[in-house]
Amino acid sequence: MVPQNPPPDDNNFDWTAAEADVQNVVDLDAARTRRNGEPGDTHFEVTLDEAPAPAGMPVEPPPSGAARRVPIVPVGWSTWPNIKHSIRQTLAVFAYRCGFHALRSPWYAILAAFWALVGVFRLAGRQIKWWWVTEQYSLRQAAADANDPAMWLKLHREAKGTRMWRFIVLSAELLTVVIGGPILWATAPWWVLALVVTAVVAFLAHVGRPDDRPIITPATVAGRFRRVNPDIILRAYYAAGLGHPDKPHQQIGFGSTMARDPSGTGSQVSIDLPYGKTFDEAVKARGAIASGLDVAISQVFISRDVSSHRRHTLWVADRDPLSAGAGRTPLLRCKPTDVWQPAPFGLDERGNKVFVDLLWNSILIGAQPRQGKTFAARLLALYAALDPYVKLTVLDGGGKPDWRKFALVADRCAFGLAMTRDGDPAEIVLEALREIKADVQDRYERLSKLPVDVCPEGKLTREIARNPKYKMPVRLVFLDEFQEYFDLGDISKEIASLLVYLVKVAPAAGVGFVDATQRPSGIGSGQVAQQFVSFRDNHQVRFSLRTGSWQVSDLVLGSGAYSEGHDSSTLLPSYKGVGILRGASDATPTVRTYLADADDAEKILIAARALREAAGTLTGMAAGEDVTRIARDVLADVRSVIERSETGAQWEEIASRLAERLPEAYADTTAESISAQVRAFGVRSVDVKRNGKALKGAKTDDIDAAIGRRKAA
Repeated sequence: MVPQNPPPDDNNFDWTAAEADVQNVVDLDAARTRRNGEPGDTHFEVTLDEAPAPAGMPVEPPPSGAARRVPIVPVGWSTWPNIKHSIRQTLAVFAYRCGFHALRSPWYAILAAFWALVGVFRLAGRQIKWWWVTEQYSLRQAAADANDPAMWLKLHREAKGTRMWRFIVLSAELLTVVIGGPILWATAPWWVLALVVTAVVAFLAHVGRPDDRPIITPATVAGRFRRVNPDIILRAYYAAGLGHPDKPHQQIGFGSTMARDPSGTGSQVSIDLPYGKTFDEAVKARGAIASGLDVAISQVFISRDVSSHRRHTLWVADRDPLSAGAGRTPLLRCKPTDVWQPAPFGLDERGNKVFVDLLWNSILIGAQPRQGKTFAARLLALYAALDPYVKLTVLDGGGKPDWRKFALVADRCAFGLAMTRDGDPAEIVLEALREIKADVQDRYERLSKLPVDVCPEGKLTREIARNPKYKMPVRLVFLDEFQEYFDLGDISKEIASLLVYLVKVAPAAGVGFVDATQRPSGIGSGQVAQQFVSFRDNHQVRFSLRTGSWQVSDLVLGSGAYSEGHDSSTLLPSYKGVGILRGASDATPTVRTYLADADDAEKILIAARALREAAGTLTGMAAGEDVTRIARDVLADVRSVIERSETGAQWEEIASRLAERLPEAYADTTAESISAQVRAFGVRSVDVKRNGKALKGAKTDDIDAAIGRRKAA
């Protein structure tokens, strides 16, 4: 709260004037010395304001253009759409306040009448005291106590004269009310009487009402906030070890004036660290800076300035910006989406919208249980579902209800690990991953053969993905609780091998992965445990909700995140759906994800199925197809076990790999039997060198040619 008695002028230091005086290297004590001619001591204002008001020049967004000019017209009024938006916001607030007070107006009238009645007696008492000159009583009593009869008589005579004059005034006032009131009542129109009565009642209610008993309840309440000024910022940065006030080349400078941010939710300023100090050091010291500012760490945010690595923007929120949710997902409009555009994910700490690219990326989501991990992954899956040209695979190792409705749109889906009517979920997962691997390998081959005018860079394009003749739609695979698939015994070996291969290779072919786990530290032992780590570490985008320690946070966000100041273990348990997003952009924001509960998800998925039916893109399990493995496809199976870098494989290698990766179909196969089966399709048996030893086998090109002939037949 602002103090009633303002502090001395030295404590209300004019920062704008001081900035011109001290230029970029700021020493507030020296500035006060030059200004006041006497040594000044640093002051620290920590009072609370009741109604923060936006003021000053905003720091974000920075001035644009070569001349670093601030726009003449504010952004909010620069274009007609922005003007309309501002007007709509103003009218919406005005309408809300009108409705709020209109509903309570009868109660306001009752309170006003009651306090007006009290005000009549209070006003009468005040006027009687005024008439009787009660304020002089203490002076006459002092004269009597001092045994000064002359002064007492003088005061008494003045009191008598004043009382007579005031009596005349009060008599005239009473006559005006007694005579003028009935005349006004008889002659004045009704609207004049209404105005007079309203004014009189309001005046008397104001007189009768105690200061702490307001009649009108405010429709909006401005919260209290910690005032931040340059002195406090200097204290915080010096305490954090980012500079030294007494060393000329170790002083903190300011690149802008201290100002309220455009949204009016915090204070911000551009900070120039001493030469040699870096933005990364400021990020690491965020907790110490928060302590120096005497606020919670969740209120302090540091963003990079592209003009210099020692400069950054410090934003201190008035209150915890992460405690308020981002609201419902915009996907509830159920409009078609385009996976080639970023997916709306939530709001950052400053209320800016955050988007995530699903294409060309592998996304890892990690957290403790019940922190919103599944909801975050499902939010991205719902966006993909509303694009009817995206082929979805949903695999949930936990078997939770959250993903069940995706059976409406998913080409393949498996929930949990218990046997179902659709078969063994583990087998479905294995078959789905095998099919995806074969598709990825086939895509690379076909993309390389497309003409340059169709495929300019040898990569999947939107036109190719949406053209049915190419059969290369964007595919997105969502794995929740994927750690369960690494702990299934022998079958986990092939699943782990497939996952590692796909997370490394598939995104460039238009097959993206979104993977969530509550066990980022790993599971199992031996080769499977190593493959788990390899799978986890090959995700480009990381989103970590609350974790139990900084070590676990580093496993989710990637090595080095903690040293850069990013630690999801510092997030409060009450932050549901709040996490740190790393790798999606140059910034690493703390994101409040949009909410899509079970009912929202069902509504969106029903709409998504309708879009796919209209586009004719419903496939796999969602279309009622039986996707279980019925018969062996020898050519495809042999091709799937030959790695992309290999030009061929020996028959013994092929038989061994098939027995290891597809034991249910090739457990007893031999080099001779697999050779005979493959040669039946016209594939030659030729010498293949391996480790300096040449044995009979098959060339990759021959197998691909046989597959091509079969497709053309």
